[in-house]
Amino acid sequence: MRSRFDEQLAALNNELIQMGAMCEETIAIAAKALSMGDVILTEKVLALDVEISRMERTIETLCLKLLLQQQPVARDLRQISAALKMITDMGRIGTQAADIAEIITFLDGRTGSECEHIRFMAQAASRIVTESIDAFVKQDVILADAAIERDDIVDDLFLQVKSSLIKMIAENPTAGEYALDLLMIAKYFERIGDHAVNIAEWVAFSVTGKHKGADL
Repeated sequence: MRSRFDEQLAALNNELIQMGAMCEETIAIAAKALSMGDVILTEKVLALDVEISRMERTIETLCLKLLLQQQPVARDLRQISAALKMITDMGRIGTQAADIAEIITFLDGRTGSECEHIRFMAQAASRIVTESIDAFVKQDVILADAAIERDDIVDDLFLQVKSSLIKMIAENPTAGEYALDLLMIAKYFERIGDHAVNIAEWVAFSVTGKHKGADL
């Protein structure tokens, strides 16, 4: 019985790793689509979002089967409950990357080059996602903590984006709509960073039984 459970748990971990890799890919493509002003690339982001949503449902079903059909011990329960929380955040990462892609389609080929901090935000947010998934794979609390701390970089960059866009509007009032679109893109990258932090926190919980963001 336990060997069967371990096999299913390993399958769950593999699914989570694949879903995490898709999240990393969709962020990278969204950032590239913006930097190139490439509407065709946005279609790939939207397709990946659909696949991420499908994987979210698949993993949720697998988690419920493990809970209902097996007899998990305390650490197993932590890992399964953490997985359920993680896929929610991964699903939202996919959705927000898709939101970025949708905004890009309205930019008429403009790339946001006037506000380079957005590009740095995309890179920083993507790195938090990568480190969070890596922390899960390695069950590494130190790596999870490092990912959490890196979110400060994303937040600082967002403030710089806002300042840059305020200056843009002051110098060219007709650029207001464009600036707002860029601000929304930056906000979505900030949220992606937040969701990646949530993933890292649940990784730490699965290992230690303690969650930084809740009284568990």
